[in-house]
Amino acid sequence: MKVVIFAGGFGTRISEQSHLKPKPMIEIGEKPILWHIMKIYAQYGFHEFIICLGYKQYVVKEFFADYFLHTSDVTFDLANNQMEVHNNYSEPWKVTLVDTGLNTMTGGRVKRIYPYVGDQPFMLTYGDAVSDVNIKKVLDFHKSHGKIATLTTVDFAQMKGVLDIGEDNVIRSFREKNAEDATPINGGFMVVNPEIFNYIEGDHTVFEKEPLQRLAAEGQLMSYYHDGFWQCMDTQREMQYLEKLWQSGKAPWKIWE
Repeated sequence: MKVVIFAGGFGTRISEQSHLKPKPMIEIGEKPILWHIMKIYAQYGFHEFIICLGYKQYVVKEFFADYFLHTSDVTFDLANNQMEVHNNYSEPWKVTLVDTGLNTMTGGRVKRIYPYVGDQPFMLTYGDAVSDVNIKKVLDFHKSHGKIATLTTVDFAQMKGVLDIGEDNVIRSFREKNAEDATPINGGFMVVNPEIFNYIEGDHTVFEKEPLQRLAAEGQLMSYYHDGFWQCMDTQREMQYLEKLWQSGKAPWKIWE
């Protein structure tokens, strides 16, 4: 199953860093947070990724084009115009980088990657949040209920998309955040069936508004509750918090060796 990751937004709330690069390329432990997210999925056997690009997309493309330069020792023989890569280590990933538009909304970005996923279910997440969620359990849960979409929901005292979840895990409503909201929220790490494309009109569609609201109203949106670690990186403070966890050697999302 393919994994689709949003990586095209402007990242205005962490502008101290995002004026130089897309937010998913901001580094934690000298690796982009996008890399950390991909490592989480890869640990569960998912190695095929589709990255939705927009703002400063060339930074992402150059990172993957020169991936071995970031992970290996290299000797440059300038006189002979040669390069030797030592101990080349590359991930077993297939990465498709898609220009989904500079100003395209999240729903529009999903619509634009249809040619790369076709009529198959796929995973979908944001390029700015890490977690120790068990991806396999999310997928198993999604397959068990037969609905169109599953969100991983988490408790987080910040302003995100707010959910009303019934005792049967059916999400009864989905609305945008406001100043009084706390929990639960949409933590990403979603699984969606191809019917999702029927809920998206075009580039102007915000995935977290009309599509999810309609799915909730129709009883087609389910919640997989995760009570473990989850953290987004919207601000400089959150970036510093994630960096501190990584440097401590006890980053909860580092589930790989």
